[in-house]
Amino acid sequence: MIPQLVDFHVQLSATPRGARLGRMLAIEQLRSWGMPFEVPGQIIAELSSNAITHGRVPGRDFKMSLTVTPETLLIEVTDTRGDRLPEIRDTGRGLVLVEALADRWGVREGPVPSKVVWAELSLTAGSRAFVIRRP
Repeated sequence: MIPQLVDFHVQLSATPRGARLGRMLAIEQLRSWGMPFEVPGQIIAELSSNAITHGRVPGRDFKMSLTVTPETLLIEVTDTRGDRLPEIRDTGRGLVLVEALADRWGVREGPVPSKVVWAELSLTAGSRAFVIRRP
């Protein structure tokens, strides 16, 4: 059952350990809401990885949030490098995956000096968020 409106926020160290912890906490939160977590988990992993790799400033944390409405799951990752906007590159796979899995994604300015990279997944029947991939 999908809640009417719920959200989850966490602040994490901008380290590989922080990114892993954020992914695990977000997946557990999605489970507790009774929601599928495979596709959102992949997006969360990529956005968190980008935040600690390309958006890291020593001594500053990154933030992750999940917001669920009846039709949409919004994933947001905020880092402290507002001067470095994400772009899809041939050499990186992160945003290529996000673009392939999310219904919509983008970037916006956050509180200075931050930026927020976000992705939305539709929660309606037949959406990518609910696809179960089998080997």
